[in-house]
Amino acid sequence: MYACGLRVGEAATLPVNGIDAANQLVKVIGKGNKERVVPLPQPLIGSLREVWRTHRNPLWLFPNSHNTGPLDRTTLCRTFWEVAQRANIKGATSHSLRHSYATRLFEEKVQPRVVQILLGHSHIGTTSRYQHLTEPTKASLRAVLDKLMKGL
Repeated sequence: MYACGLRVGEAATLPVNGIDAANQLVKVIGKGNKERVVPLPQPLIGSLREVWRTHRNPLWLFPNSHNTGPLDRTTLCRTFWEVAQRANIKGATSHSLRHSYATRLFEEKVQPRVVQILLGHSHIGTTSRYQHLTEPTKASLRAVLDKLMKGL
């Protein structure tokens, strides 16, 4: 979910044929049955192959425990919550991964319109919620302001 900025439901229902390892892309079916294509980071490809080899389901990358359909999103949310609790991370939800993905893109100066497309948002206002002042952004802003105001 973090590596591609996926919603919980999108990750849970990823079809095997939605992964294009050769071109490093993932085809995602999002809200409103809208399709989008997002970059698949190279380091993730091997891990996804290993996951698939554990079950070899022909349709779903993450099948349910009976191997009859996709993983239930509630199961994914609960698992994330349990792992966060064990790691003593307070207030984190599975959606926090999507939020972190968007925040990191903004920190790396990716244009808001590109982030909007990657997240599958219809409106830029929805994407702008992810723009906030993080510590690296604040430090960068301070350096720019110091440079601009030098000599005043």
